[in-house]
Amino acid sequence: MWTGRIRPAQTGEAAELTRLCRRAKAHWGYGKAFMRLAEPALAVTVEMIEGGCVLVAEESDGGTLGVAAAAAQDADGAADLSLLFVEPEAIGRGIGRRLFDEIAARVRAWGASRLVILSDPHAVPFYERLGAVRIGDAPSDAIPGRRLPLLAYRL
Repeated sequence: MWTGRIRPAQTGEAAELTRLCRRAKAHWGYGKAFMRLAEPALAVTVEMIEGGCVLVAEESDGGTLGVAAAAAQDADGAADLSLLFVEPEAIGRGIGRRLFDEIAARVRAWGASRLVILSDPHAVPFYERLGAVRIGDAPSDAIPGRRLPLLAYRL
């Protein structure tokens, strides 16, 4: 089990975290054309980091292993899980769960009552193991015409 730490992202890490997201997404075997279309949705921006809810999972030696982000809640009390990615070679070590738990705690502190997740199909079993429930599907924010599983997690 992983024993590293979760900490807030720093603005100077935006490019590195974006590359991590792209590596993690590509791990699932998506082709080059798909990945080009997905690039904007996989970006960690300085604005996201300055907004205060981008978290980094790192090893004790400082190596970055994962990233997660959430967006502010809407009028119905739902916050969005904007992204959650773990370096492919680190999958299965508990890093994703720790990132998810920390993001959930942060949005709960904002007053959100649930976390909404537009999920890659490969990640659905992970979120379901954490207690999220599929509530439907929704259009991809990156690939025209693609629909993705939509899940919700009660806080």
